[in-house]
Amino acid sequence: MNKIYENDMRFVPLLNFYNKYKTLILASVAFLIIIIFSVIALSVISKINNQKASLVFNDWSVQEIESEEGLKKSNELFEDLTTSYSRTGYAKLAILTKASSDAKNGERQNAIMGFSKLVKLTNGINGNKLYNKLARVSAARLLFANANYDEALIMIEKYSSSSTNAYIHELTGDILMKKDSISLAKEQYQIAKEKYIDEASLSIISMKLANIDS
Repeated sequence: MNKIYENDMRFVPLLNFYNKYKTLILASVAFLIIIIFSVIALSVISKINNQKASLVFNDWSVQEIESEEGLKKSNELFEDLTTSYSRTGYAKLAILTKASSDAKNGERQNAIMGFSKLVKLTNGINGNKLYNKLARVSAARLLFANANYDEALIMIEKYSSSSTNAYIHELTGDILMKKDSISLAKEQYQIAKEKYIDEASLSIISMKLANIDS
């Protein structure tokens, strides 16, 4: 009997603690359950959106654009994909594809707008680093071609300010040369030269450095 009593007494502090903080404990448990269900719900919604986005992307990618009606339909599909499903990989791929096509067809302003939109969508910790880098470099090249040198530098400063691939350093050097920032351009060219491994690129960057020193 004493043993039973002693065992019961062990739980008294726990019961007292529970009674004292009952509201807080129940609220914490409820909050935890809500978080778990929210994560599950978001995962399901994300999966459904990806499935829907894939269908829209497939329709958009095969849509003919030779006719006026076909082009209109293509634009509607693109707008739906990039607005309703902007967080999906399909939307980002569509934006990259269209912006690249616009650039190839000489529609620079549309291409810049597309790449800039992709930069915003892929920024941040949870963004897509590959798409972000491609979009920034592509936009910078077009801004450079349009003589918007300050905007071009801002677009790639995230990478040019630290050690990155050779081409970005070379592009940064080209932009700085247009701004008459000769010493800074030379630094970027030298970094690019250290990183290039193919003979053609090394030859081009060496000529750019030689022109500065001449």
